[in-house]
Amino acid sequence: MNVLGIESSCDETAAAVVRPDGEVISDVIASQIAEHAPYGGVVPELASRAHLRAILPVIEEAVAELPRGLDDIDAVAVTNGPGLVGALLVGLSAAKAIAWSRGLPIVGVNHLDGHLLAVYLRRGDDDPPPPPMPYVALLASGGHTALYEVRSEEEILLLGQTRDDAAGEAFDKAAKLLGLGYPGGPVIDRLAREGDGLAFDFPRPMAKKGNIDFSFSGLKTAVAYHVKAHGVPEDDAALADVCASFQHAIVESLVTKALAACEMTGVRHLVLTGGVAANSGLRQHARDAAVKVGVTVHVPPFASCTDNAAMIAYAGARRLARGERDGLDIAPFSRAPGRKRGKIRDR
Repeated sequence: MNVLGIESSCDETAAAVVRPDGEVISDVIASQIAEHAPYGGVVPELASRAHLRAILPVIEEAVAELPRGLDDIDAVAVTNGPGLVGALLVGLSAAKAIAWSRGLPIVGVNHLDGHLLAVYLRRGDDDPPPPPMPYVALLASGGHTALYEVRSEEEILLLGQTRDDAAGEAFDKAAKLLGLGYPGGPVIDRLAREGDGLAFDFPRPMAKKGNIDFSFSGLKTAVAYHVKAHGVPEDDAALADVCASFQHAIVESLVTKALAACEMTGVRHLVLTGGVAANSGLRQHARDAAVKVGVTVHVPPFASCTDNAAMIAYAGARRLARGERDGLDIAPFSRAPGRKRGKIRDR
């Protein structure tokens, strides 16, 4: 079976073809970084218009990897939330049109489920072995930062989440304060490698033992006050120290709480996923800290961490394998109201 996945929840227009075992046949992404860079963040209306321009070329490129193109597609999976509603509507409309015109089954996929299962994508012979279930997943991206216990494909428990900014959002806002451009995460990560993470004592919000929620707005404010008091560092070494100290505060918070979640649940496998999981400091610190407490860390390849349609196709393929189908009345949603702390999700 070949499943066409379509993803348009934020600022990436993506399409992919994936098989139910996770083998990635194609994975195409059209980025909107140039569209949003002048504004220092994603502008919803611009995102929707960019999706409209890119959606058909991206789908055509994805199915071109198959001998007969769309004729070789057996089902369609599409992100229907959470995300920007206008952006989601573009992907949903394209997916529904393909499914209706060809009589194909269609399933809506929660974007977060895609991230949580992305560790099972097979992109090449050198892919690391996937974790057994259950595992704890740290999902950190521009829009989401949360801890989940993934007991099975159908049973996912929310353990903790951010009370304000997502980790990726905090990276972008700090980068803007430091004049580093958008997106900020990769730039801060690169500069942090040359700096001293202990040069500045930025706060670790909600550091109380036993609390596995996150907060990053205070950390962002601390950087703003630092810049107000001292200005943007003109010296490369000083700028690297600020970036390293800021990144160290975020990474330490993420890893400490992720390992606390492992201890709380008794689960010994930790998965890092979402765009922030591409951060080299997070990857290294998680591995170093986890080995000391007997936890194994699993990190998908970079291509599987950021928003992509392969993870949507795979999550959809797993729904299809369980006999689940949706109708053409799939509606977009900006948030997942049924996914509350301590409650099994409502699917």
